[in-house]
Amino acid sequence: MKLDILAIGAHPDDVEMSCGATVAKEISLGKKVGILDLTRGELGTRGSAEIRKAEAQKAAEILGVSERQNLELADGFFQNNEASQLEVIKMIRYYRPEIVLCNAVDDRHIDHGKGSALVSDACFLSGLQKIKTAYKGATQERWRPKQVYHYIQWKELKPDFVVDVTGFMETKLAAVFAYKSQFYDEQSEEPDTPISSKNTMESLSYRNRNFGRLIGTEYAEGYTVERHAAVNSIFDLI
Repeated sequence: MKLDILAIGAHPDDVEMSCGATVAKEISLGKKVGILDLTRGELGTRGSAEIRKAEAQKAAEILGVSERQNLELADGFFQNNEASQLEVIKMIRYYRPEIVLCNAVDDRHIDHGKGSALVSDACFLSGLQKIKTAYKGATQERWRPKQVYHYIQWKELKPDFVVDVTGFMETKLAAVFAYKSQFYDEQSEEPDTPISSKNTMESLSYRNRNFGRLIGTEYAEGYTVERHAAVNSIFDLI
C-alpha cells in the first residue's frame, strides 16, 4: 500500500501524543497515513504489551489511519544497527511514503533518541540501490522519503516549523486516551509514572495551545527538520 505519510514511534502512543492532530488533519484532507511502532512498549510500568496492542488498535481506528504495524524490536534495548535498520527499510520500501514523521532527536526516554536516529538512517539507506531487501516474498525497490520530520515529545525543543491543527485536538486526545492503561486515572492502583500524572494529561492541550498562540491559531504541533524547510512562496506561510 502506498502511503503519503508514515508516522513512526518507538512505542505505541508516541505518535498519538506528539503528532496525532497532524495525522488526523492530513487524513481529513485525503492523505493516506500509516503508523509503525518500533516496539510493543513491553517495559512500560503500567499495563502490558497485550493491553497496549489493543489500545493501539483502538487509537488507530480513532485517527482513521490506513495501516498500523509493529516491528516488535526490544523495548529499551533495540539499537540503531544493521539488523534494526533493515527492518525499518523494509517498511519504508513497502509503504513508499512521501513524508516520514518520527521521534524527537533528543528526549527523556532513551528509546526516543535512538528511534529518531534509527529511522533517519533507515530513510537514507532505503534509497540505496545496492541494499537488497524482500518483504512478503517480493523483492523490493529502493525508496527514499522526500522529507523526514521529527516531532517534539517530553523535552521543550524549539521547533523549526509548526502545523496548525486547530479543529483536530479532540481527535488527538481521544486517540491518546485510548491508552487508558498509561494515562491519568484517579481510580488506578498501578504505580505512578511521569506520563500518568494529571499534569501530563493537561499538558497535551496546553503545549499545543501555546504553539498555536505563537502563530495566531488555537492549536499547533511542532517539528524539527534535517534540512532547511522550504516554501514555494513567502505567501505559503500563515
